[in-house]
Amino acid sequence: MQFDKVIKGGAIVTASDTTVADIGIIGEVISTIGLDLPDEGAQVIEAKGRYVFPGCVDVHTHLDMPFGGTFSSDNYETGTAAAAWGGTTTLIDFAIQSRGKHLQEGLDAWHQKSQGNAFIDYSFHMIISDLPESRVEEMDRLVDQGVASFKLFMAYPGVFMVDDATMFRALLRTRENGGLICVHAENGGVIDVLVKQALAQGHTAPKYHALTRPMSAEAEATRRAIFLAELAGVPIYIVHLSAGDALDAVAQARERGIPVFAETCPQYLFLSYDDYERPGFEGAKFVMSPPLRPKGNEERLWRGLNSNNLQVVSTDHCPFCFDKPQGKRLGEGDFSQIPNGAPGVETRLHLLYDGGVNQGRFSVNRMVDLLATTPARLFGLYPQKGTIAPGSDADLVIFDPEKKHRISHKTTHMNVDYSPYEGREVTGAVESVLLRGRVILEKGTFAGRAGDGKFIKRSTSEPSSLL
Repeated sequence: MQFDKVIKGGAIVTASDTTVADIGIIGEVISTIGLDLPDEGAQVIEAKGRYVFPGCVDVHTHLDMPFGGTFSSDNYETGTAAAAWGGTTTLIDFAIQSRGKHLQEGLDAWHQKSQGNAFIDYSFHMIISDLPESRVEEMDRLVDQGVASFKLFMAYPGVFMVDDATMFRALLRTRENGGLICVHAENGGVIDVLVKQALAQGHTAPKYHALTRPMSAEAEATRRAIFLAELAGVPIYIVHLSAGDALDAVAQARERGIPVFAETCPQYLFLSYDDYERPGFEGAKFVMSPPLRPKGNEERLWRGLNSNNLQVVSTDHCPFCFDKPQGKRLGEGDFSQIPNGAPGVETRLHLLYDGGVNQGRFSVNRMVDLLATTPARLFGLYPQKGTIAPGSDADLVIFDPEKKHRISHKTTHMNVDYSPYEGREVTGAVESVLLRGRVILEKGTFAGRAGDGKFIKRSTSEPSSLL
């Protein structure tokens, strides 16, 4: 058999197995996995002493997103290129329905932002801002177009927040169209009162962002979202879970057989409330929602990843520059005006390998499951994405498990002027990346091109099978 490319001698890692073998690629897909594959006429990529992972799948990013009078600083060119440097070959971004507008208008706007600009493959979730009964059928049309998931906010009143009736209406519709509802679970009404009280008392520093968004507000909203999903009889997915109390609600529901799924993010595993106490305005770098939690909470999340009560680690990549106009400094003098979000699309794999695998918290196979396989399965990308198998897209990451490096905004490629993990040393580094069989990163040389990435039309999934 004649292969276009052969990856030789790497330790191939899937969610279930690690095997030293060769990978033969024909065109855009994996053709064969075996020993001593013929390589005559093929491009040979040596991977001995390296891991070969499936390309990572990030199911939570916000590229070129409007927020608080500004936009996230990474667009589809810079953000997807940075993702590739970090071993991510597919991401799912959030398209936004403007209040009173049709869902299709929001989807069309995000297709326009992305088309011809992405360096890696991508898809969309649709943020629903309002959903009267007369427009519920619009959800079906998006599912037919491969946008098979929807996000609803229980936070940000007056901007994204929907009431329980709207959420329940959307959940009921997914019982018919097979879509999956994703929820930002925080009690937005209560938080709004706490924010106004803090400002009235002259509390304006960045730390009050966290102090007005307590863990109990996340836990209550998580329980309420689960109740609504259980009543509707459909699965639900909790995004960026940060609080151990909210995790307890997820675990209890799953013990009862309720198909509840949840993700956390590296920031909640590696950072803490202490970062808000940095001098001056430095704490603004860490303003995100939900906020960072007190030290010790992160261990509850690590345990959740081990017990499979958390199934995914995504990034919630939503960067805003610190020292440039229209960035974090919009909130100097009023913490409630600080744009919410932080960069992370490039650093996820490095952090999880170093902090998870190297620290003995879980196996390298579990890491692949969290970063690639289960995200792909939950969101209708598997087995095209998320695994290494004949017939799957040749999205592959060659990873050096011994290379040490320091994370810094000066050496990463996200379009932002700081890193939340500045100066952190990690062991393990992405060496080369293939997107559908094309080498887009090779030993520090980037060969990706805008437009290499294509929109992936996702199928509906069966999350209940993953309980």
